[in-house]
Amino acid sequence: MPLYSYVCEDCQAESELLVRASETPQCPSCGSARLTQQIAKICNEIKYPAIARSWRQRAAREGDLSNFNKTERGKV
Repeated sequence: MPLYSYVCEDCQAESELLVRASETPQCPSCGSARLTQQIAKICNEIKYPAIARSWRQRAAREGDLSNFNKTERGKV
C-alpha cells in the first residue's frame, strides 16, 4: 500500500495515510472524506556529506539499510 499525504478540506489537518486503490481515505482528525492529495516532493541529491553520513548511521542503528547501495553501506 502506498503512503500518500493529504490535507483535509474541512479541518485543514495534514496527514500521511496508507491507502489501497479500492479505499476512500478519511481524515484521522474529523473523519471527513473530503481530502486533497498533496504532490510528493522529490529529494534532490544530498549536497552535504555530513547529513548523508548521519542518515546512514541512524539507519544502521535502526537496522534499516535498504535505501543505501553497497558502497554507501560501507561508509557507516
